[in-house]
Amino acid sequence: MSRTLNTLTNLFPLWVTVCGVLALFQPTWFTWFKGPLIVWGLAIIMLGMGITLSLEDFKKVARTPRPVALGVIAQFCIMPFMGWAIAYALNLPPEFAAGLILVSCCPGGTASNVVVYIARANIALSVLMTMCSTFAAIALTPILTQWLAGKYVPVDAWALFRSTVQIVLLPIVIGMLLNRYAQKTVERVKPAAPLVAVIAIVLIVASILGARAEQIRESGGILLLAVTLMHMGAFTLGYGITRVFGFEELIRRTVAIEVGMQNSGLGSALAVKHFTPSAATPCAVSAIMHCILGSFLAALWRRDAEKLEKVPVDQ
Repeated sequence: MSRTLNTLTNLFPLWVTVCGVLALFQPTWFTWFKGPLIVWGLAIIMLGMGITLSLEDFKKVARTPRPVALGVIAQFCIMPFMGWAIAYALNLPPEFAAGLILVSCCPGGTASNVVVYIARANIALSVLMTMCSTFAAIALTPILTQWLAGKYVPVDAWALFRSTVQIVLLPIVIGMLLNRYAQKTVERVKPAAPLVAVIAIVLIVASILGARAEQIRESGGILLLAVTLMHMGAFTLGYGITRVFGFEELIRRTVAIEVGMQNSGLGSALAVKHFTPSAATPCAVSAIMHCILGSFLAALWRRDAEKLEKVPVDQ
């Protein structure tokens, strides 16, 4: 049973791509998942992350700070810069520009952990980076979004902060408390948690794509170009910066994936709540593109991963 769940979870890039394409042509199959359901779906994803965390995980960060710190700093420097620069260079419509910048300011998501696993890179580092960037996002996502996207649409940083706390922090804290005080129950549901997270992400992405299907078909070219350039640039720079600092190959690959893949579900939920449905469209397109690009890299790197010796996180 656990092997089946694991296989279905690892096929995440396939599910999000197939359902995303279907949503463009059969939107009613997915648009029922909207409004509060999107917020609750994202909260379930964060709760699932929370039940996998413990105080020991934070101790690991303290013991292996260099790659984690560099990865998180790169996450909130490279991607926001890429989002802003591409929105400006391509002269995107204001709502698309705001959405692109918003998703670029989001932390890494569970999709990156799946792709790192497929790539046979450093899973422990990936999980630690996702955890740290998620907590950092509580403050950094609202601040960076207001700074970079404020010229395109009004940005209420305090409202974004409150929403991020509600959607991200509270479910994770609840999950950690459950992991500590209800371990037997958590152990029973933990194997299914990653697949539940995948289902929630797929529904969020497909719902937003379906709701804006006509607009995407009309202006999809420029939006697809912007999102693709943003993620390709982030993957490349994420890999490059770790190479400059002399980290081993598996760490480079892990950081590249973490920097290049954002929590598009969080971006979508925040865009719908605080901006407009159009601003959520780049977030949904981003979810598909980063999975396609990340899966391509994972397949490429998986081939020669066995040739590389296992590199500890603390190098």
